[in-house]
Amino acid sequence: MTDVTPLHEAHKSLKAKMGAFAGYDMPLYYNEGVMAEHEWVRAHAGLFDVSHMGQIILSGADTIAFLEKITPSSYGKLPDGRAKYTVLTNENGGIIDDLIITRIAEDRFFTVINAGCKQKDIDWIKANLPDSVNFEQLDDRALLALQGPEAEKALQHCLGIETSDMPYMWLWEKQLADDTDIYISRVGYTGEDGFELSVPADKAAVIWNKLLEHDDVKPVGLAARDSLRLEMGYCLYGHDIDDKTSPVEAGLSWVMGKKDNTSFIGSGHVMGQIENGVSNQRTGIRLTEKGVAREGAEILDARDMNKIGTLTSGGFSPTLKESIGQGYIESKYTDIGTKIFVNVRGRNIAAEIAAMPFIPAKTKSMKKQAA
Repeated sequence: MTDVTPLHEAHKSLKAKMGAFAGYDMPLYYNEGVMAEHEWVRAHAGLFDVSHMGQIILSGADTIAFLEKITPSSYGKLPDGRAKYTVLTNENGGIIDDLIITRIAEDRFFTVINAGCKQKDIDWIKANLPDSVNFEQLDDRALLALQGPEAEKALQHCLGIETSDMPYMWLWEKQLADDTDIYISRVGYTGEDGFELSVPADKAAVIWNKLLEHDDVKPVGLAARDSLRLEMGYCLYGHDIDDKTSPVEAGLSWVMGKKDNTSFIGSGHVMGQIENGVSNQRTGIRLTEKGVAREGAEILDARDMNKIGTLTSGGFSPTLKESIGQGYIESKYTDIGTKIFVNVRGRNIAAEIAAMPFIPAKTKSMKKQAA
């Protein structure tokens, strides 16, 4: 049985092309199509329904110790309101999921998990949960993402929320004029300035429609969300990362910060890879000939045409007007500019190793402004 979000009727009224994603019937795109939606987000502001993602609260005196067991990050010095991107790891150092964890009070953390991993994540968290940590699943809340250079202006105009002094990767608890309580986080999956709004499910449609009243805001589906994240070199779980890839192989070692958390689940494997290196690494790829390479395409070295890796995400970049992708290849070939080939349906297309993100991020500073 397919689930629906609290905004399902709103999508149908906008004549969205719907499709199955992570067990939900979700909008893939609207009337103007994927390319136009992608470009609109880069120039204005796109409104996404991401209510299929999981929202949970972990609280209690031992919450920090617990989080430092299930993720390789550290939280003791994290100020209230600060969000952190991290990963859940298994006993072999593989990535169970990537997620954002926000400290909303001293012993209280708000967590957003991927839709496709929601039940798996919850089961893993509960299996490791000590009695001293409380688990609360927020099934009565929806999640909206407003992304693009005009997002801040639209938020202030439509909802009366002024965010000019809100840093990137930060969360505020706010109350709207009608007393609706929301969590607003300056985060996103597009590389643009933007926000995610956690709102009561029964108020989601009202807030959605208010935001769409702004001339710079249009609804955007999951297809453009994917092309936007690909331009930023962000990972898509189940494709670019999974339970067999480690943070080191995925190029996500930075989630460990100063590496002062060395006792997380799977730490022996991960720390060993940091010390000794890995045989394969996630890297960016840019096609230098015409063609579009998709997930699963073989990556070949330019000299002997031997397979050296596999593409995990790929597609056309509306911003760059060229084909890009990311994948895992043998570490000795990962220098930027290295010439390679990508095999697409028997045709070898010239390509090269490229830096990620493919375009510069436009997110705000993570530092608070001086008072």
